[in-house]
Amino acid sequence: MIPNSSHTVDLAVVGAHLRGMPLNHELTERGAVFLRECQTAPCYKLFALPGTTPPKPGLLRVHDGEGSAIVVEVWRLEVSAFGSFVAAIPAPMGIGVARLDDGTEVKGFIAEPLALDGALDITAFGGWRSYLASLAAAQDA
Repeated sequence: MIPNSSHTVDLAVVGAHLRGMPLNHELTERGAVFLRECQTAPCYKLFALPGTTPPKPGLLRVHDGEGSAIVVEVWRLEVSAFGSFVAAIPAPMGIGVARLDDGTEVKGFIAEPLALDGALDITAFGGWRSYLASLAAAQDA
């Protein structure tokens, strides 16, 4: 475990970087340590972004009362590893501050608002894994 210090950054991930997802290796190869699964504060909307490879969601912070809690994972990285991770993030993704359901704030993925044009609002699923499971269930039906 990497201890929390001024030399570390806690990062909330919401989609393709979750454990078992296609981009998780970008965290683990940098020595990131999984801390916990939790939810955001209920002030976010989640969208399935069109045209991203691999498929990715976009998280958008909205006014209190207009969003929902979204499942995220929190990972801890050394500051130098965080810097190299952020440098490799392609548009329309970015890093902002995510408010968690316990009131803490950590760095977290956000999507540029332009990327949400034509994106499907998947907030009702409560998280990326639930949305992907619904797609798989629909294919099996």
